[in-house]
Amino acid sequence: MKTNPVKQKLRHGEASFGTWLSLGPLQAVRILARSGWDWLVLDMEHGPFDWSEAAIVCAAIADAGCVPLIRVPEGNVAYIKRALDAGAWGIVVPMVESVQQARLAIAAAKYPPEGIRSAGGGMHSLNFQAALEEYYLQANDQILVILQIESPQGVANTEAICQLAGFDALFIGPNDLRFRMRGPDGQFPSQEELEAAIQQVVQIGRKTGRPTGIHTMDPAEAKHRAEQGMQFLAVGSDLRMLALQNAAWCTELWPDRPLSDLAKY
Repeated sequence: MKTNPVKQKLRHGEASFGTWLSLGPLQAVRILARSGWDWLVLDMEHGPFDWSEAAIVCAAIADAGCVPLIRVPEGNVAYIKRALDAGAWGIVVPMVESVQQARLAIAAAKYPPEGIRSAGGGMHSLNFQAALEEYYLQANDQILVILQIESPQGVANTEAICQLAGFDALFIGPNDLRFRMRGPDGQFPSQEELEAAIQQVVQIGRKTGRPTGIHTMDPAEAKHRAEQGMQFLAVGSDLRMLALQNAAWCTELWPDRPLSDLAKY
């Protein structure tokens, strides 16, 4: 059975880099999976994908030698089971705000006796090049569980969440964190306030020996966060890559023509 190289990197204190799949076309997925990324996340929280598409995307990523992950719509048993049975090598669980939510997500990703994951399916074992029984016996050691911290409540409960066993990294969602930190008047937090909340999670992770990560917008920011000690680093998305290259080419062709706001996405 294949081993999960991202899990190994996190255990050994190394940084891993991936990107988000928001668009889903199979040819783009296959190109990205061969481009050197450690992992790719299919975003089923916000993306318009069904489970058949998820299974195809995960298979294509795994066959290319990259690690397929799914961000589930919610950290419940049904979504986590479907994501892992579709062949994901791990899950990203959004909006984790409490120990109870974190405990349920971890349990849903693990077969008994460590968790409550139901046995069934066959796509998962194929993606690990394993016989079915072999997968059942070793999956708990290979599946990644990434808990996403993206609210003030999640930040406040980070230290308590870090006392749980069975998850691999805390992943900060800066956009939702920024929105959730708005005041009663709708005022957004300052950049300094947002960064303080981010660093609170990083410091707790460092103190408790838990890897941390964050979603960044470009390689320079990702490298900066890696220098701060973060290990699970998302760099933009397929959508952002398309929009940036599209904007650059349009500007080169028509330098005097104002770009549509959509082209600046």
